[in-house]
Amino acid sequence: MKTLVIMGRGGTGKTSFVSLIADYFIRTEQTPLLLVDLDPDQSLGEMIGVDLQEEGIKSIAELIEETFIERGGTTIGVPPSERIEHRIWEEGMYEGEKFDFIAIGTKWVEGCYCMPDAALRDALSRLIKQYRYVIIDAPGGLEHLNRRVTAQVNDIIDVLGPSAKSFAHLERAKKIADECGIHYERFISVGGYLFPENLAERASAIPDTRYFGKIAYDEEVSRRTIVGESIFGIAPDCPGPVSVEKILTKAGYTNFPIRNDQHK
Repeated sequence: MKTLVIMGRGGTGKTSFVSLIADYFIRTEQTPLLLVDLDPDQSLGEMIGVDLQEEGIKSIAELIEETFIERGGTTIGVPPSERIEHRIWEEGMYEGEKFDFIAIGTKWVEGCYCMPDAALRDALSRLIKQYRYVIIDAPGGLEHLNRRVTAQVNDIIDVLGPSAKSFAHLERAKKIADECGIHYERFISVGGYLFPENLAERASAIPDTRYFGKIAYDEEVSRRTIVGESIFGIAPDCPGPVSVEKILTKAGYTNFPIRNDQHK
């Protein structure tokens, strides 16, 4: 099992990158997958063709609001996971043939995301072992990373945009991950579809990070995003999937079949 956290500032193409990664893993039969949407905008579901409301699935924020607010329960002295973990399994997870999907959702009550983050962290610690990959779509803000929604990951991947703020975000995210004690193997950056090729050298020069290439602009990805269609099933020879496959190959996520003699 490997865990990938994909993050970056808004507008860099982060969520479409997450969707293309998942689509590649499904196409190359590297499943099952768990997809986790930490972004309050909840755009990942649309890009992977899952409408949680139509499916009767609730976000973690909705489950917490129902459990602790609408039902009049107290939040003092009770770990959230002890109160809602069973509800996450029963009501908060979309279960598909190749992937499962959880969304933290939009929190409509006052306060920070500390409680939803804690509930998700505790739930993930018990859940993730059954998956081949866990792919987490993290928003541009660093609060979820700061609260260690997941304490141990394989790769943190920051999607860069065409601005100095994106480079500052990358360096700040790396610093927060280190200061929070998150255990990771690699801190990777990739260029979003608007990222200029001539900034690749600058990205490669950031200490203790690795630049693995640029996501290509893809008209079909753009069209599907605009009309709200799933990115899953896009032709693998389109520019977006081709560029993402190159990035994943460079990162070592190529699917190598197990030969019979490897079992001996």
